[in-house]
Amino acid sequence: MTDTMSVEAFQAEAKAFFDANAEPRGDEQFQWGVGPDRAGILDEKTTEQELADLAAAKEWRGKLFDAGLAWLSGPKEFGGRELSTEHERAFAAIEAAYRFPAQSQFGIGLGMIAPTILAHATPEVRDRYLRGVERGDILACQLFSEPIAGSDLAGIQTRAIRDGDEWIINGQKVWTSGAQYSDIGEIITRTSPDKPKHRGMTMFLVDMHAPGVEVRPLRQITGGASFNEVFLTNVRVPDSHRLGDVDNGWSVALTTLMNERASIGGSGGGFSFGTARLVETARHLDRLDDPIVRQGIADVVIRNRVAALNNQRAMAKILAGQLPGPEMSIAKLSLTQNGQRLGDVLTNLIGSRIVADTGEWGMYAANEIILGIPGMRVAGGTDEIMKNIVAERVLGLPKEPRIDAHAAS
Repeated sequence: MTDTMSVEAFQAEAKAFFDANAEPRGDEQFQWGVGPDRAGILDEKTTEQELADLAAAKEWRGKLFDAGLAWLSGPKEFGGRELSTEHERAFAAIEAAYRFPAQSQFGIGLGMIAPTILAHATPEVRDRYLRGVERGDILACQLFSEPIAGSDLAGIQTRAIRDGDEWIINGQKVWTSGAQYSDIGEIITRTSPDKPKHRGMTMFLVDMHAPGVEVRPLRQITGGASFNEVFLTNVRVPDSHRLGDVDNGWSVALTTLMNERASIGGSGGGFSFGTARLVETARHLDRLDDPIVRQGIADVVIRNRVAALNNQRAMAKILAGQLPGPEMSIAKLSLTQNGQRLGDVLTNLIGSRIVADTGEWGMYAANEIILGIPGMRVAGGTDEIMKNIVAERVLGLPKEPRIDAHAAS
């Protein structure tokens, strides 16, 4: 039954929790030259920093969950509150006023894997994992892309062969965020290679600590290693951990992919270079009166605002219990295009200081975000795939001709 608590009473409850457990942010307006000047898209840390931050994030998430403030719209049987969109918005406004440990480690589990488990898993698996994922005790990753199957996800080669009540999985996945600290992974496999590409795949939850699972970090152009390769050799998965029907993995994958685009597009993708910093960069370089620079900044601000409004509309649909639709492809596409615009403005402003570190605050650091933006154009579906989805499912244009649409893999 839906929680009938008033928004006002809920606000008082949430504020009391934050007052008791966190520090107010106060007036934290950006000031040029104050604090670290890092401007990356993704967190890139040492192993020691990563583990320390993960421990702090888990402790905070556990407190939030135990107070009934972690999964506001979720089913009560798994620790949710079944509250409304208005309650979600009220909580977000209160949360934004306080400091607490970063929660980015939970983004994939909460935004992509948990909704798929809720929609497609057996009761046993829902009972076993959902509460733990939402509380932050269980971390999850997404095992979709492969070296020869990125945008064409249906081209995967990882095989799952049935052996009684278990499946044996062999293959390789790539670009897996968070695999190094994850407990479970949602993996798409090929179970019927003789069937058409989209009809012979099956989805499972795999134990990332199981024998035969090997995680190797991938170094990025920015210097960090946030992504991984995952090798699976004779990994055994019980049939109870299958998500959806055998050979119906594509429909399960769509649930995850739409929630992935909702998560990436709706969260801003981790951009840490805000409008205030962009303006102050121009001011510091005495370029704020340059009409071309001003036009570039205005373009970034306006388009980000339009994207935010579209995201609000899409997230309201999700919170109302509907599956995310093609509008989330628009959100993801907007994110990367707006990121590219930001990079173009920064490049115009900073010039050669981006490629040579002179030690000047706020200059060379910008290259991390500029180098990271191309990766965002691939993450969660390439820009080209997003454009096809928008063209076909929003604008109603004919599908692109494909010679392999009905072929077996």
